[in-house]
Amino acid sequence: MRMCYVKMLAMVFTIAAFIGVNSLSAFAAAEPDWANKVIQVTGMGAQPANAVTPAQARMLARRAAVADAYRQLAESIKGVNVDAETTVENMMVLSDTIKTKVNATIQGAVVVSEKEIPGGGYEVTMQVPIFGVQNSVASAVMTPSTDPTVPTVPETFPAPTVTVPSVGGYTGLIIDCRGLGLKPVMSPVIKNNSGVPIYGHKNLNPDKVIAQGMADYTYDTNTGIARAGSNPLIVKAVSIDGNLRGNPVVSTEDANKILTENNISHFLENTNVVFVR
Repeated sequence: MRMCYVKMLAMVFTIAAFIGVNSLSAFAAAEPDWANKVIQVTGMGAQPANAVTPAQARMLARRAAVADAYRQLAESIKGVNVDAETTVENMMVLSDTIKTKVNATIQGAVVVSEKEIPGGGYEVTMQVPIFGVQNSVASAVMTPSTDPTVPTVPETFPAPTVTVPSVGGYTGLIIDCRGLGLKPVMSPVIKNNSGVPIYGHKNLNPDKVIAQGMADYTYDTNTGIARAGSNPLIVKAVSIDGNLRGNPVVSTEDANKILTENNISHFLENTNVVFVR
């Protein structure tokens, strides 16, 4: 099996050298890892046929692998959904400032691991955080509180449309969106089924959103809900809103319950929110 792998890899190297390209990557743009809030890619590079020494061949293969990883990161980051209507690529087209920041974020990617490939090549795995105060996708495309165009005081959460009895003691919110096709976004909005937003970035300190995001996404209700604390309020989404299918919609009854309990426990202000996909 190992010999077959080496022969196959050697054939790919030969083809790459023939067409004058040192990159070996055949990977499509990587999907963001929303559970760990990172974008991670693996670049591959071939040793050029005209290398003078083994050390030079290794160095040039690594350089090609890094370049390939940068290319993959650029494609992956462009496809990230900022909100339910907008991707990073849309924002880059509209703003040269954001384009510059995104490019700087890509160049600041961290090398997670690297190794030589049997048969003569190199592999480099690189990573960029989705959220974080510095060198993250969020810090490149979202506006911090120091920007004069951002209100210094976030909007208050809306009042419940109907007064409902409160329980108190809830540590967070879990919205079960399974079966509805929810797509992760950096800036989700929770709405009631009349279309009224009850939770969004306008209600929050923008620096907190950049640093840690507004919600966690998980498929696993046993291990992926720590953000919602030990006693979360759990509701079921009734639909998904937005062209990019990023906004959970809950019933008006559940929306009133969420807002009532938040007035007591303030879990929304603390972004203790989890979406189950």
